[in-house]
Amino acid sequence: MGQVVCKSLFQSLFDYKTAKYVIAKNKKVGLLYRLLQASILAYLVIWVFLWKKGYQDTDTSLESSIVTKVKGVTFTNTSDLGARLWDVADYVIPPQGENVFFIVTNLIVTPNQRQGTCAESENIPDGLCYKDSDCPPGEPVVAGNGVKTGRCLRAGKMQRGTCEIFAWCPVETKSRPSKPLLGKAEDFTVYIKNFIRFPKFNFSKTNVLDTEDRSYLKFCQFDPKNLYCPIFRVGSLVSWAGSNFQDIALQGGVIGIQIEWDCDLDKAPSECNPRYHFSRLDNRFSEKSVSSGYNFRFAKYYRDTEGVQFRTLMKAYGIRFDVMVNGKGAFFCDLVLIYLIKKSNFYRNKKYEEARPWCTLSG
Repeated sequence: MGQVVCKSLFQSLFDYKTAKYVIAKNKKVGLLYRLLQASILAYLVIWVFLWKKGYQDTDTSLESSIVTKVKGVTFTNTSDLGARLWDVADYVIPPQGENVFFIVTNLIVTPNQRQGTCAESENIPDGLCYKDSDCPPGEPVVAGNGVKTGRCLRAGKMQRGTCEIFAWCPVETKSRPSKPLLGKAEDFTVYIKNFIRFPKFNFSKTNVLDTEDRSYLKFCQFDPKNLYCPIFRVGSLVSWAGSNFQDIALQGGVIGIQIEWDCDLDKAPSECNPRYHFSRLDNRFSEKSVSSGYNFRFAKYYRDTEGVQFRTLMKAYGIRFDVMVNGKGAFFCDLVLIYLIKKSNFYRNKKYEEARPWCTLSG
């Protein structure tokens, strides 16, 4: 009995099964079948091909370059700096222009700092002390301005004082001005030149109008109807991002400028246009949140007549602009190669590999 079962199983390994079709002469079933076919065809044509453009090849590896330039001058007259004219060399950082740049709008200035010993600022918790042992010599002040010398300095009969430190003295003690120093910077202009290329289709374009008129960029200004004049007023950039310039100029902030190139390259190159989006990146919660604002410190160094170095320390508040570029290019290519040209058989054979049968059946 066991031998028969094993023999039957062994012989079944070499069985060949083929499908059998039965044609049902039933109008209801046939109508349902044709409706199902029509639905699938409509999905492919309307959704996949026409709406989603599934016949197109896409290139998302966008190559991009950004060049930025800021223009504008303003005048200030303060006790720390005196009468002063500000131009791009003073208020733009970095000066060479990249996809990230910073415009100074407010300052805390500490002039004539020299290396020596002085009292730490009272605003630094780690610099407060009651006795000399609270200021171990050689220990840096956490979030402070220098290194402790071992002395606790107290004014008059005050019990609490601040540690003496070796630092650039005097240390910064002033608070942020109540009005932005460069409040008129909203009328400055920013030139943002963007080159893009879709390497897969060897397609390149720029956001600057292709014209021989050299005076064009001197007089034009960007607006939604003039996409190929990349000259932006600073105040308008801030306004389009949903903020007030005087507010952001006071404590600083970060503005995102996004340039999007979503191009259907089946159409004329003139139909491939940049789209701009502006947003406030540092202000997702509240104007008074500690996460809002943007500032940093830098110094300008000098030497006196005796060759001793001194500096002017500046805590700069301002607007950081981040220019971001993304895009996608789509082109009608595969179907053309495979079906619509004279050598379509050649390209089709290269794209699709033919699977040859491993056996043949004979009658």
